Parts: sequence; structure tokens; C-alpha cells
Amino acid sequence: MKVPEIKPNSSATVQKLITEADTALHLGSGALKTLLATPTLSALMIEAAVKAVDHQLPKGLITIGKTLTITHNEPTTQGMTVTVKAKLIEVSGNRLRFNIYAYDEIGLIGSGCHDRYIVSHQGILKTAEDRKTKLFNPVV
Repeated sequence: MKVPEIKPNSSATVQKLITEADTALHLGSGALKTLLATPTLSALMIEAAVKAVDHQLPKGLITIGKTLTITHNEPTTQGMTVTVKAKLIEVSGNRLRFNIYAYDEIGLIGSGCHDRYIVSHQGILKTAEDRKTKLFNPVV
């Protein structure tokens, strides 16, 4: 697979009004029924990274997440809006590294680092199917 040239500094922003569906209690990540869940924050961070680069890829290539390290520093209540900004900071072969920052109306609520890899859409699906066959044909 020929990896397309993507330059650092690509960025994207996503926003979300926090609803009950985004809370820790609703997602099973804690007992707080009105506060933003860390899994929701993580998903928004991933979404911003995807939005920053996937549109630049030729047909047949996508990015997949490999690592996500975040810090969720401040609570955000239901009814507030979270804004997440992802910026591509490094490209190494097919690995893309992002710095990501999340804010609510008051200020910074979290940050993180996310690695994504450029892969063939068909190739990753084939890998998953090949792996699935091991359920039915275990290696002895």
C-alpha cells in the first residue's frame, strides 16, 4: 500500500451539546447522572482526529485508531457544549499522531494524544474476517 503524503497541522473541531445520553451514569462509567462521561469525551476526541484527516485520503484508504491517552480534568454538566480540537502533529509512515484539547464554555476540560494509522479499508476488513475464522477453526 502506498501511503499518501499528509502534512502535519491538519486540524478539525467538533462540538456537542451534552445530553443525558452523554453522562457517566447513562454510559455506565460512574454514578454521576448529570456530568459528561469520559467515554463520551474520548469519542469526541477520536471524531475530531478522524475529521482532520480522513477526507484527505484517496478512495479505499481510511484511518484506524491505535492509542488514545487522555486526561479529563474538569467536570462539564448536561446542557453545556463541549468543543474538541484535534491537530495532526506528526506523520511517520502510516502513523498519524494528534494532540487534542477539549473545552466547555468555561475553559479547558481535558487533553490527549491519539495515534491513528492509514490502512486499506478492504485490507482491515479482510484481517478482521481472517481473525474471525479462528473462532471456528482454532489453531492447535
